[in-house]
Amino acid sequence: MSAITLAELRALTRGEVVAPGDAGYDEARMVHNGMIDRRPAVIVRVANAGDVMATVDYARENALDLSIRGGGHSAPGFGTNDGGVVIDFSALRGVRVDPHASSARADAGATWGDFNAAAHALGFATTGGVISTTGISGLTLGGGIGYLSRGFGLSLDNLISADVVTADGQLLLASEHENPDLFWALRGGGGNFGVCTSLEYRLHPVRDVYWGPMLYDVAEAENIFRFYRDYIRDAPEEMGAFPAFQIAPPLPFIPEHMHGEMFVAIVACWAGPLEEGERQFRPFHEVAEVKAELVGPVPYPAINAAFDGLFPKGIRQYWKGNFVKELSDGAIAAHVEHGPKAPTMSSTMHLYPIDGACHRVGPHDTAFGHRDANWSMVIVSAWTDPADDAANTRWVRDYAEALSPFSERGGYINFMAADDDDRIKANYGENYDRLVEVKRKFDPGNLFRLNQNIRP
Repeated sequence: MSAITLAELRALTRGEVVAPGDAGYDEARMVHNGMIDRRPAVIVRVANAGDVMATVDYARENALDLSIRGGGHSAPGFGTNDGGVVIDFSALRGVRVDPHASSARADAGATWGDFNAAAHALGFATTGGVISTTGISGLTLGGGIGYLSRGFGLSLDNLISADVVTADGQLLLASEHENPDLFWALRGGGGNFGVCTSLEYRLHPVRDVYWGPMLYDVAEAENIFRFYRDYIRDAPEEMGAFPAFQIAPPLPFIPEHMHGEMFVAIVACWAGPLEEGERQFRPFHEVAEVKAELVGPVPYPAINAAFDGLFPKGIRQYWKGNFVKELSDGAIAAHVEHGPKAPTMSSTMHLYPIDGACHRVGPHDTAFGHRDANWSMVIVSAWTDPADDAANTRWVRDYAEALSPFSERGGYINFMAADDDDRIKANYGENYDRLVEVKRKFDPGNLFRLNQNIRP
């Protein structure tokens, strides 16, 4: 039996099929990271699960690389390739909320902005990321860390089920009751096992939150990190707060004479009763003088979009990340030395807390292999001029190397760069061997390999 041809693929699919020479091809091949410039042989903007099934068959039968693109935020550019096939979910972004079941089912191409808007209208939210244009699928399958993690767990802890197209082109439901081994692997194993076409989430009653960034003199960095280390350990789980370094952008709440200066920051989100917000933020104002802030009650979707302006599509970027158990004095010293050297306004370090509800899930209950970590650290540099590539990547590497002695060997797979392949086993942690078994069952030919790849 001969392989599916491109002409047959066009006939089999409802969505738009874009190939080199077609109108819109250059736009269709773009991903978020401006450093990624690849030319796939075909991009299928799928319209339904049937399109996904046909495209998976086409890639498999023609032995072509296959990329899956939701929001397109993969820093290494896993959402595209040279000469292969891209399944592009950008046209499939619906979200249906069931307020009676406190759940929502979303198409795989939905962004967190799409999801949050739909859930917020009915007074709900679930753990998502910190940039609204990020796709729900990639973030969830890798873990899903955000403002609500301490209170409600990771995004994957709130996943109820997923529709999945496997390497043989079959559509399966994965849940605790159907294909439970696949469901286990999806929650932390990334895109190694199939293509999710829709995801069902558990929702929580969150409408508005008390949120905001607080900027301190960078000379206070050591003081802020020591305070934060002690504070977050006993903070209510409704509090999601993380320290960061930030060059002050030209925003109205920041005095003009401070624009362009480096600050140490705390970004905090109180998801408990709003009337308690000001009191819950009091410790952040007592630790040191706040030089500028924008805090108060806001709709939850607004905080997810607050940093979008610093991270537009097409910006060049490079990432490193580690899991962290203890914020030691040595680690703090490394942060104080390297964080203030961030080269651009869009370059930063965030130290996200993943204790609380994240720790109440057993280490083997999902594939996420680092339940004993207290933080997930990300160092990211983002810039616009290709001439600055070396300087920006050097800052990230130097910073990450300085923190290495104080961090776990593994890091969050969603924060990995293209040169982190040697860390794959450590990144998946103690569940790696079981993930290999599931990979052998559902993708023995390793069709889904453009990811933090688990080899069968």
